[in-house]
Parts: sequence; structure tokens; C-alpha cells
Amino acid sequence: MSPLAASHTPPCSEVVTRFAPSPTGLLHLGNVRTALLNWLYARKLGGRFLLRFEDTDQDRSEVAFIEAIKKDLNWLGLDWDGEPLFQSSHVQRHTEALVRLADECRVYRCFCSENQLTLDRKLSTSRGLPPRYVGRCRHLTVAESEKRSESEPFVWRMTVHEEHGEVKVHDALRGQVIFALRDLDDPVIVRSDGSFTFLLPNAIDDALDGVTHALRGDDHLTNSAYQVWLLEQLDFTPPVYLHHGLLLGSDGAKLSKRSGSHSVAELREEGLLPQALVQAMGRLGHPNMDDDTLAIESLLAHFVADHISTSAVRWSDDEMWRYHTKLLHSLPRLQLAQLMKPCYPTVQESRLELFAGLISGNIERAEEAAGFARLLRVDGLMDDEAMATMSEAGSDFFISAAKAWHSHHDSTDWKGWMNEVKALTGCKGKSLFMPLRVALSGALHGPELSSIISFLGNEGVAERLQDASVRAGGGA
Repeated sequence: MSPLAASHTPPCSEVVTRFAPSPTGLLHLGNVRTALLNWLYARKLGGRFLLRFEDTDQDRSEVAFIEAIKKDLNWLGLDWDGEPLFQSSHVQRHTEALVRLADECRVYRCFCSENQLTLDRKLSTSRGLPPRYVGRCRHLTVAESEKRSESEPFVWRMTVHEEHGEVKVHDALRGQVIFALRDLDDPVIVRSDGSFTFLLPNAIDDALDGVTHALRGDDHLTNSAYQVWLLEQLDFTPPVYLHHGLLLGSDGAKLSKRSGSHSVAELREEGLLPQALVQAMGRLGHPNMDDDTLAIESLLAHFVADHISTSAVRWSDDEMWRYHTKLLHSLPRLQLAQLMKPCYPTVQESRLELFAGLISGNIERAEEAAGFARLLRVDGLMDDEAMATMSEAGSDFFISAAKAWHSHHDSTDWKGWMNEVKALTGCKGKSLFMPLRVALSGALHGPELSSIISFLGNEGVAERLQDASVRAGGGA
């Protein structure tokens, strides 16, 4: 065992997973699924979940994105163990690994131009062959390679492709996945500018950080074959992989930030409850997750890694918002009132809490509380349809309703009041009920009229009937 590997051997009994985003953008839905599955797996088995930023792309990595990703994970309740890790802290170890691979002829310099590579791929394709690298530079002597490197640009490739041999990827969902070396390429691991591609740093970091299990999409399956090959050359034990099915959009295309996937920050700004995203994502591709409890603890309790689908799954915004509505309706009214606070910043908290309890079953998003502004203020805005309903009823209708109300002065006898309005106006059914609902609540649909009357009280009802008679008569 090499010193590089020997000094970083994790305890074999401890499960360690990781989420390793590149801090070059905001957290998107595809990232959330990867993070959530790794978090669930570690927490289910009493292991550790690491957060590692793959920040070696200095031109695109930004501190602002690091902080944004941390904020999003905290918002979702996906806590990590220890301090965040950074790929840049292992740069020297990456270089050491490259040097060792070069010394053992496991990597080689490739001087082929992009034009030459394009021609090679076209020729291979025309012959019905896979568009792999033809190996033109593979057999250069060390002396030739070093001499040319003094004046020519080059990349480093791994010497994976062989006519005989195989790589075995241990996949906990798929079993042993075997790749014949003849079917694999000689992938580039260092670009011509000297920067590493994903393959080497990601694999080395997993080994150095003690990662035992890596859950990721099956589009990484071939990458895993290359990384297993690489780690075995360096005497590391590769992690156990769990390659789940890809996350697709409703159109069947891979969901990513390049294809219109939402960022977590955007969803938070839209008022989404974080557990709605966690529930929708955690249950996706997990067919036996049939518990109705919407707490993350329940999601964790029912999580079974073996049940994760290896087939592609489609994301649904509608399903996510359905979970949001369920969660919203189950919130304590004090918590719901806080979500409504931006709509009514000047309303007293005790009053807002009662208001939240009144309308909680009639909204799907917190901002929809703005549609019931008339319950809190007589001059609250109403939409055109509500105004039209009042105008159609006419001023005399509301004058009669106010007269009947003054004769009762008892918010508990609302049915008696309705009957008196019916007798005074001759209206019944919707023509009786809807104008009164709109006059009191400002909305065509909402809580029970008895609950509205109880919330407004005698004075509140009288004020709104008086205002309605003015508005219906064209006075407002």
C-alpha cells in the first residue's frame, strides 16, 4: 500500500457519504436529489454526511456560490458533519497521484490537436467503430514525450484501454457492473492548461476524505469505471456506488440548470416550504414510500436504499406544490401567520394569527392571503369579479342587509340575519349568499360565512355592509 493510501484509510464499519457540488452556480433540483439521497443514506445507517466543494475551477468558483449552497442546504434541513471540505486543499495530493501514475506508465502525454481528434472520431464512426481515442501518442517513449512537451501543448490521458482485462464497479443497486477494458477509452485527466478534469480529483478526494458510499446518477456509471481503475492503481479501496436513475423534466429531457431546472433560491423566493421539496424529491423513484406523514423524520424512517429506482424518473412541479399545500394546511396558525406577514406587515400578530387560522384551508400559497385583504381592512383591494358581484347586487341590497344586521346585533345568529335579508330583498340562493360573502370577505370563495362573521364581529360586519352599499352604488 502506498503512503498516499495508507494514511487515509477510513474505519471499515463507518458509512460516509458526501455531496460535492462545484461552487460555480446556484443549487438546482438535480443537485438537491444527489444531496438528499446521500444525506438519507448516511443518516439512515448512522454514518456521516460530508459537504465538499469541488472548487479547483478558479475562474468560475465563487465564494458567493459557496455561501448560497450552504444556505440552501440548511434551509432544506440537510445538515452536514464537520466543517465543509474543499477540493483545493488536496491539490498537492492530486499532483502526487499524477506523478506516481506517470512514473508507473499509467498515464501519458497526448499531443494530438483538437482537429486531429475530430478527424479520428469521424473516421471511426464511418467505420462503425466507437469514437474512442486511437492511441496515437500512447507509445511515445518517455524521452520523446518530454522533448515534445517543451514546445507543444499536451493533455494527460490514463492508459485504460486494453484488449484484455476488466474493471468491476461495486454498485449496491445493480450488483457487480463489469466493464471490459476494450470497451473503455483513454480519458483525459489533465487539460492542456494544466487543470484536472473531474475524474482524478473527485476520486482522490473521496479516498482521502474516507467516503465509503457515493450515490449519484447513472450517467456517471462509466466515470465510476475509470475512477475504480484509477483508485486501484493507487492502492485505494474504491467506494461502494449507488447509481440511481436520472432525474428528467416533464419533457423527458435530463433535468439540469442548463435545461430550465429551478434553483432552490428561486423556489424559496416563491414561498415554497422546504419540506415540500424534500418530500417530493425523496419520494421520487422510491415506490414504497407510502407514508402520509410529511415530516423529514418520517421520510428518513421509511427510506430504504434498495428501493431507489435505477430507471429514470420524471420531476413534477405540480406534485411539489401539492406537498406544499398539504404542509401549509397542517402548519400551526402562528407559523402560518409569519408566512403571511409580508402581505400584512402592519397587522398585529394576534389578529394576523386569527386571520391565518380562518383562511388556512382556502389557500395553497401564503401569498394568496392577499386575496382576503378585506377581512382585515374595509378598504382592502378586491378583484374585478368580486366588484362585479357587488355591483350586480346593487346598493339597495346592501342597505337592506345592513338594516337587517342592525336589527340583530348578534354575530351568532347569522342564519336569522340571512333569512331577514332574504325577506327584505326577495333574493335567495347564490344571489343572496354570494353578494354577502363578497361584501364581508372581498372574495367569491373562502371560509364558512359563519366563521367570517365571527372573525369580523358586529362592528366589522356593519362597516363592510355600509362600504358595500357605497361601492355598489358607484361611490367607490
